[in-house]
Amino acid sequence: MTSATQPSPAAAPFATAPGEATLDRISAVRISLVRLPLHAPISDAKVLTGRQKPLTEIAFLFARITTEDGHEGIGFGYSKRAGGPGLYAHAKEIAPELIGEDPSDTGRLWQKLVWAGASMGRSGLTTQAIAAFDIALWDLKARRAGLPLAKLLGAHRDSVRCYNTSGGYLSMPIEQVLENTSLSLSRGIGGIKIKVGQPDTRTDLRRVRAVREHIGDDVPLMVDANQQWDRTVAARMGRALEEFDLTWIEEPLDAYDSEGHAALAAALDTPVATGEMLTSVAEHTDLIMNGAADFIQPDAPRVGGITPFLQIMALADHKSLSMAPHFAMEIHLHLAAAYPRATWVEHFEWLEPMFNERLELREGRMIVPSRPGLGLSLSDQAAAWTSDETEVTG
Repeated sequence: MTSATQPSPAAAPFATAPGEATLDRISAVRISLVRLPLHAPISDAKVLTGRQKPLTEIAFLFARITTEDGHEGIGFGYSKRAGGPGLYAHAKEIAPELIGEDPSDTGRLWQKLVWAGASMGRSGLTTQAIAAFDIALWDLKARRAGLPLAKLLGAHRDSVRCYNTSGGYLSMPIEQVLENTSLSLSRGIGGIKIKVGQPDTRTDLRRVRAVREHIGDDVPLMVDANQQWDRTVAARMGRALEEFDLTWIEEPLDAYDSEGHAALAAALDTPVATGEMLTSVAEHTDLIMNGAADFIQPDAPRVGGITPFLQIMALADHKSLSMAPHFAMEIHLHLAAAYPRATWVEHFEWLEPMFNERLELREGRMIVPSRPGLGLSLSDQAAAWTSDETEVTG
């Protein structure tokens, strides 16, 4: 019989059990499916092209991990439109794999969870379900250390430049966009992003011009086409948008068109940003190594959590890229603060009702909270929006 501390070659490294250095063990895992309703339906270019319906709610997979010594961490993943019940179902199947494990072994546990469902693939839904557990484990580790997650990871700054997206959707008339822009800037947000990608590109240009004139030349401005241009339109629009001194053009092409993005990034003075739709380290590696982005935009809940996100950060740093993580500012603020190069974080107020805490904005930046871990606790409203819940114990 092979001992726990001497795994057989066939079992290593994924089946290695916790060794003598184990400090604690996971005693319970609770997962819940929470449906967050939006105040009004949201439309971007994918809706205008007929590929998606307006967004009316977001499904969240929450994981709460508890240890024998009483430590706890929370994490979450999410799905816009379809996919929420699938995330919950997969998480429910693999959650028992964590019971009895040392919560400090984040890398090994990520591998254990991904191989538990490897026949379903190592990207997409499977890794997005793992993200909730992985983020909870990192939250637990930082809480136990009494440190904000950013500090545990090794922060380069205590605040990160932030920009707003939620006020610039295509479903909003330009008058409302301008009003939202003024409100965002008055709250302490430092940059504005608006959606583009309408069938009539002249309408896009008029909207961008209106916003630039409204906010002036000194406020950073970004646009997001949500993958709805082909290479020809993207090149033409990229040239037409140069006059507005944009911080970046986001997702001008299909998320998997790394060659097209690379050619566009080489041809334009305006930086190109992309990466939010990718769901693995491998996909981001292809993007980065092809020179397809000036700003890389990984999403921790989509790539499988903080463990793979850190691998993407290291590769992006090696290639001297700027970073602007997508959505989930409650998580990405900490990760952006730990990135050594230029970073932005995306401000979305949508998730605020689910937590008791609020993130502070000051002079165009989002402040890393001093609370341990992610610095979050679930609100009563999150409990009210919970549609399903499961707890696994030893």
